[in-house]
Amino acid sequence: MIEHHPVIRSITARAVVAPLSRPLRTASGEIPAAPLLLIDIATKEGVTGRAYLFAYTRVTLRALRALIDDLSPLLIGKPAAPQDRARDMENTFRLLGRQGLLGMALAGIDMALWDVLGRALDAPVVNLLGGTARPVPAYDSFGLIDLKADAPRLEQSLKQGFKAIKIKIGGGELSDDVRVVRDVRKLIGENISLMVDYNQSLTAPEAIRRLQQLKAYDLTWVEEPVPAEDLVGHAAVKASGLVAVQTGENWWFAEDMSKAIAARACDHAMPDIMKIGGVTGWLGAAALAKTASLPVSSHIFVEASAHVMPVTPTALYLEYLDAAGAILKEPPQIVDGTLTARGPGLGMEWDEARVTKYAA
Repeated sequence: MIEHHPVIRSITARAVVAPLSRPLRTASGEIPAAPLLLIDIATKEGVTGRAYLFAYTRVTLRALRALIDDLSPLLIGKPAAPQDRARDMENTFRLLGRQGLLGMALAGIDMALWDVLGRALDAPVVNLLGGTARPVPAYDSFGLIDLKADAPRLEQSLKQGFKAIKIKIGGGELSDDVRVVRDVRKLIGENISLMVDYNQSLTAPEAIRRLQQLKAYDLTWVEEPVPAEDLVGHAAVKASGLVAVQTGENWWFAEDMSKAIAARACDHAMPDIMKIGGVTGWLGAAALAKTASLPVSSHIFVEASAHVMPVTPTALYLEYLDAAGAILKEPPQIVDGTLTARGPGLGMEWDEARVTKYAA
């Protein structure tokens, strides 16, 4: 038990480019390795909280690190109270707004603060949120598929107990999409949920044209068929009734989610814990999803997502895409197609030798 919140003493950030077990190819670009910013918040009481940001490209790493450095004076000396600090930052950046790299930095700080509290109490963050650590059903997340090369990996996913698999499509013509989806469906069988992700690569009319040919393969959802900001386009694809529409990984804070709900843009919601505002922002998004009856799945960030999904009323799937395992002492482990939160805090310890090896 702690009688008062730990007080922030310092905030440091380090950039790494960590190898991915499966480099990610999408219709909108390739991610061969994971550019990550590691955040450490040390307190006067001797507790250190950790979190990381997924920067998408090495180009943003230096700017993100500078943002963390420049935000630090606004936080040092204050209690490690995530809700209070989130409110402070919202007020501080009211005129600028919190989208983009600033929003990512603020979310990383929020996650690290929750980690501080969990470590101070020697408890997993999910317990602080009023839940318990439990196995969360996960889906295995693939990039663009080359069935000849990826068939063994898909078969391995089934052996690990995954009951759902997502593949990325849209890298070629409609005939390519149909061939890949048909072949993957045949390989995994009828009892495994199959989702597809266009990574914002189509127009609404083209998405509808392609889904007319793909609906026969019993798809659980089509993800971001059109650009993320095109709510009208998402709504048109949803209104076609061909395949349920999933979106949300590019919503900035709960306000963006609210706009998407008002536009009837989706059947499913996929907040990204880094873009939705960290653990604190996620709680607001989960409440919105409940009122809108939207099933919620997570996006990347498997470690933190395992803590917030059990307290999400409409939780569906955790996306299993291990971005940080290469720099963790104990990477998260899938058990029978599920992932369970670990503690204390968010349950992450940096492997310092690997952090040094992959420093950017």
